[in-house]
Amino acid sequence: MGLPRPGLWLKRLWVLVQVAVEVAVGKVLMTLFPERVKQNILAMGQKTGIAQNPNFAQDSWIPTFFSTQYFWFVLKVRWQRLEDATEPGGLAPNCSVVRLSGQQCSIWDFMRGNRPLVLNFGSCTCPSFLSKFDQFKRLIQDFSSIADFLIIYIEEAHASDGWAFKNNVDIKNHRNLQDRLRAASLLLARSPQCPVVVDTMQNQSSQLYAALPERLYVLRQGRILYKGESGPWNYNPEEVRAVLEELHS
Repeated sequence: MGLPRPGLWLKRLWVLVQVAVEVAVGKVLMTLFPERVKQNILAMGQKTGIAQNPNFAQDSWIPTFFSTQYFWFVLKVRWQRLEDATEPGGLAPNCSVVRLSGQQCSIWDFMRGNRPLVLNFGSCTCPSFLSKFDQFKRLIQDFSSIADFLIIYIEEAHASDGWAFKNNVDIKNHRNLQDRLRAASLLLARSPQCPVVVDTMQNQSSQLYAALPERLYVLRQGRILYKGESGPWNYNPEEVRAVLEELHS
């Protein structure tokens, strides 16, 4: 892909400074006002479903905020958003993806005529992605007659050797495509009811769709009909339901 453009390097540098300041301030506030900061984080966790998950006690994830691993992950996400190539009404990037069989294909291969294609980006170590997986499956059950659905498995949100949570799914960062395919195969136990593919090891679709840690899109005829907000706080399958209901009516 070559070296980033000079302008992109400057934007990355500015984002680096912003994230460093945010983490430093967060650490100070966590030290001075630990209960208040924990309550704020817990309130955000209510939106993602992690706060209601019995596997995640508060001390299994809240203390990880503002850690070194937190810093690097947030920086990666913010840098990725600088390369976001999507906008509602715009052309949807036709990125290469890989089927669980190992066969390479592209996102557009799953579009059929005028039928919408719902893209669901995420990973097994992202608690909000898994906690709302049944909501996504209900979308498939309710709208499979008018729309198609595709899960794109991307790099891990909370890999066990990265920004990890206690009692989370134990998956390390993917070192090769086989690692990613094995991780994605774990979703089959949840009966996804739609095709599952993985992002390439260059993370092309994750970058161009700014999908990390999770995100939802609706495409139609090669264009972006709906662009969901990035997760975890704003990952909401019910917004996709509203889009499909409007199309159906």
